[in-house]
Amino acid sequence: MSTEPKVAIVTGASQGIGAGILQAFKNRNYRVVATSRSIKPVDDSDVVTVQGDIGAADTAERVFKAAFDHFGRVDTLVNNAGMFMAKPFTAYSQADYATYMSTNVTGFFHITQRALEFMGKQGRGHVLTITTSLVDQPMSAVPAVLASLTKGALSAATRALAIEYAKTGVRINAVSPGIIKTPMHPPEAHQALAALHPMGRMGDVSDIVDAVLYLEGAEFVTGEILHVDGGQAAGHHIVQGA
Repeated sequence: MSTEPKVAIVTGASQGIGAGILQAFKNRNYRVVATSRSIKPVDDSDVVTVQGDIGAADTAERVFKAAFDHFGRVDTLVNNAGMFMAKPFTAYSQADYATYMSTNVTGFFHITQRALEFMGKQGRGHVLTITTSLVDQPMSAVPAVLASLTKGALSAATRALAIEYAKTGVRINAVSPGIIKTPMHPPEAHQALAALHPMGRMGDVSDIVDAVLYLEGAEFVTGEILHVDGGQAAGHHIVQGA
């Protein structure tokens, strides 16, 4: 077994869940290639940043080039980059649709294809994707069909790829969050968002990070969609006062 530190690629790594995953891997002595549209260079020999639009094919090329140029290997890919925009279905514009597809689906396609090309050859690796529990449990209070359309595709792809690569030493899993406290949600909305979960609270970034780390180390788990959603995927609940 190699004693070299493992190397993870994390997309959408500049804030929120992505930043939490980046820090967690650093704490476990991984080297990390971090990418997002807005990410800045960092003064850290164990972290390389690559600025770019995840939906562009050349971003995936540049990310993997950086990984191999700086660290010589790739062990894990975390597909965290994504967008979310709650709107009634008929209110989505063509531009909304194009942006959703580019970020959530095309970005996944380019960078995951590149990852599996390398991991399949080396006979080891882990691809982990962040989806959403709205795929399994839509809510009338949060109309978000484009999230379900795109993230649902990623959940299906996770299972399909897990079977395709099951005998290669490469695992493919996903984490399906509920509503998480990130900069996306203003503090004044937290109480209402908490009430949408059977457990009565929003999730913390650390809840998602814990799930990612579990799947990263779970060598007999592949094709899993791990719900971290305060019970949302389990079924309906009555919101007090509703």
